[in-house]
Amino acid sequence: MDHIDPLIIQKLISYFILIFIITVHEWAHAWTANKCGDPTARLMGRMTWNPIPHLDIFGTVLIPLVMIFFSPGIALLGWGKPVPVNPNNFRRLSRDDVLVSLAGPVSNIVITVAALLLIRLALLTGSEIGTMAAQVILYPLAMISLFLGVFNLLPIPPLDGSHLLRPFLGFNGRQLYDRFAQYGFFILLVIINIGILTPVFRFVEVVFDMLTKIIAGV
Repeated sequence: MDHIDPLIIQKLISYFILIFIITVHEWAHAWTANKCGDPTARLMGRMTWNPIPHLDIFGTVLIPLVMIFFSPGIALLGWGKPVPVNPNNFRRLSRDDVLVSLAGPVSNIVITVAALLLIRLALLTGSEIGTMAAQVILYPLAMISLFLGVFNLLPIPPLDGSHLLRPFLGFNGRQLYDRFAQYGFFILLVIINIGILTPVFRFVEVVFDMLTKIIAGV
């Protein structure tokens, strides 16, 4: 039997890492909304670490798989199915809307820091298994999570950054936002493919390298 290409294995691992990150990201939105008084996502089964309810056919399946198998490297971008939220249930509308929107990206940062700490611990053991886990799983987990956290802060629907703008928009601004949101997916496809995000990703690489040295010690 022919050996499987190690690069394909690494890409598949990265894809399952992406699924995990997106699941935690969407769970964080649902959990925060529930804490803020809106049980909508919880009642619809979205406050769960089961990835299936969070899968989006484009953001979690098609786009990531195309990027991972047909683009150079293992760069991954993706998002999950938007968590249903009823702002009328929030205790303080503007504050809670911002908190729920930030919950996802904050979960990405938490994952990144936790993964880097685990890398430090794994390397301290000096074991071959620990080193392999750090290289194959933990390092990609930290890197992809940070990239996705920053990516989701972009002010383009359906990303979280666009939701952060809503509390500061008047009635006319929200109408414009709703019209713009209809084309957000196509705008994302364009900017991903024409390289507009390259400076952003380079900045994230610098930040990630700095965090890796400080937290993981490598």
